[in-house]
Amino acid sequence: MTDILQIVGAVLVLAGFFASQLGAVDGRSLAYLIVNTLGSGVLAVLALLGREWGFLLLEGAWCLVALVSLVRVLGQARRQRPHLLRADRRTSSTG
Repeated sequence: MTDILQIVGAVLVLAGFFASQLGAVDGRSLAYLIVNTLGSGVLAVLALLGREWGFLLLEGAWCLVALVSLVRVLGQARRQRPHLLRADRRTSSTG
């Protein structure tokens, strides 16, 4: 199971990287930041469990930077278009 999780994490990080390098996504886009945060987060947890300190440093830092950027982008989106990020709170009335 650990091998599968490692592959999934690596594929997520690499997919974001390749897409960014090919110009398919912006390095500040939600899609890029989400796959990087998830992929590097999975790899960081696995490195911690395996006591692979150098790998933990690399993936932990990668995850932290991606997460901070993701929070920043979500905050900007909320300020610019708050109606797109909140749940629809309208209630339906019965006639």
